[in-house]
Amino acid sequence: MNAAQTANLSCLLRQTARLFPDRPGLIQGERSWSWAQIDARVDALVAALRALGLKKGDRILQQSRNNLAMFESAWAAFRMGCVWVPTNFRLTPGEVAYLGASSGAVAMLVETVFAGHAAAVREAAPALQHVVWIGDDVPPGELAYEDLLAQQAGAAPTEETEESVAHDDPLWFFYTSGTTGKPKAGILTHGQMAFVVTNHLADLIPGTTEDDCAIAVAPLSHGAGIHALMNVARGAATVLLPSEKMDPEQVWQLIERHRVSNLFTVPTIVKLLVEHPAVDRYDHSSLKFVIYAGAPMYRADQRLALRKLGPVLVQYFGLGEVTGNITVLPRHMHSADDADPNANIGACGRPRTGMEVAILDADGRPLPVGEVGEICCRGPAVFAGYHDNPEATARALRGGWFHTGDLGRLDARGLLYITGRESDMYISGGSNVYPRECEDLLLEHPGIAEVAVLGVPDRTWGEVGVAVVVRRDGATPVTGDELLAFLDGRLARYRWPRQFVFWEALPKSGYGKITKKDVRALLYERGDVQEITPD
Repeated sequence: MNAAQTANLSCLLRQTARLFPDRPGLIQGERSWSWAQIDARVDALVAALRALGLKKGDRILQQSRNNLAMFESAWAAFRMGCVWVPTNFRLTPGEVAYLGASSGAVAMLVETVFAGHAAAVREAAPALQHVVWIGDDVPPGELAYEDLLAQQAGAAPTEETEESVAHDDPLWFFYTSGTTGKPKAGILTHGQMAFVVTNHLADLIPGTTEDDCAIAVAPLSHGAGIHALMNVARGAATVLLPSEKMDPEQVWQLIERHRVSNLFTVPTIVKLLVEHPAVDRYDHSSLKFVIYAGAPMYRADQRLALRKLGPVLVQYFGLGEVTGNITVLPRHMHSADDADPNANIGACGRPRTGMEVAILDADGRPLPVGEVGEICCRGPAVFAGYHDNPEATARALRGGWFHTGDLGRLDARGLLYITGRESDMYISGGSNVYPRECEDLLLEHPGIAEVAVLGVPDRTWGEVGVAVVVRRDGATPVTGDELLAFLDGRLARYRWPRQFVFWEALPKSGYGKITKKDVRALLYERGDVQEITPD
């Protein structure tokens, strides 16, 4: 018996363009593009890429800041049955080259300001056949994004414009680092993402319509891009910031000007926005949902946001592999009053609709209410595994559950509380940082014998990295500034340690392994870092 095919996710854009052709779909600065314009440009991009020889299953690497091309290229990749491989534009050329090579990218769409990244990918990625340049000053003789679209403009879409897809056909490689250091490509599929969009609409921004408006304050390559999908599904316009720099006053200006009703961000950005004096100078009464994820929020910051913005906070917990679909703490489960039972202080919410959450022991057995174990989940939002990494896939999905690597407990009502992490990963400004990547690079410095990088609490960024360094005997004593200069160009800045501490030796286990729990304890015992506790 043949199974029915899954809808190509790009039908969301097509349906919205037919329903609301003249309504704005994307806004940046003084420019605005209607849904019909965006849909037509996506069709032209599809025709152009097919003319270059791209076909279903090919991977398209994207190195770009938030702009029209970044927004529409995702839909073109989906429509073709290709796989979109967006990068965090802040990554270094070498880091992006690894993504291009490991994904098997056939084409690269790149802003002209990232010429060094394109050169690095060309050298490292053997499957790469085409580089298409976005923006002004396209190198002579190279393919220009807008020229390709202009050549195909006005071409009537055919029945074959949207490639037929199955539930498990991939549409997005969502790169997420692991404790071994190198990023892994989580495979997001058409069927999975149809559930994710539906779930986000139900649990995060219920009741959203074409009269609503979103603002993207983070790169569309990751969480903000997932959130853009659900706004497209309802015809709600998305406002992009004029540049990659987030200025709180400008954000509040745009919220007032465009009557923004939903915003996705991380606790660090919520804190910056509500602590800025501009929050009191602009009208933000249009906000219905301020969604925060990526890290816990200090209670003091939560209270201030609720006082400044009203009952609009929505928290969720989730990883890229399940595109955020583990738990949700909706608006009515927040309160600025500590005595209010609805405050749910410390909780990160209930299981997402259609998802199951469990706390498992080391043998994969469910633990009783209140006991701490590994947070695991299962349901339609779970990814299809890691690209070209069966070992990591088997570990992540063992026993029929997705294993987050985070530790937590469930209360009697089923609310989840995160208590720690199995891995060394820490979250700084909403971004996952894996110390192994930094440690491996620092150990290449001739002045370093040993190093341990770990995250410690920070009131501004949630957590920041501290590098505990043992200098190499006989070498010129290295300084923290010199080590930062050594990392420059090799590692994205958000992955850099914020502090360097120099010790004579690092504590080790009986097997000679550096024991980070002992490193952490000594950091506080010696007063090298100050302990910060949530209010």
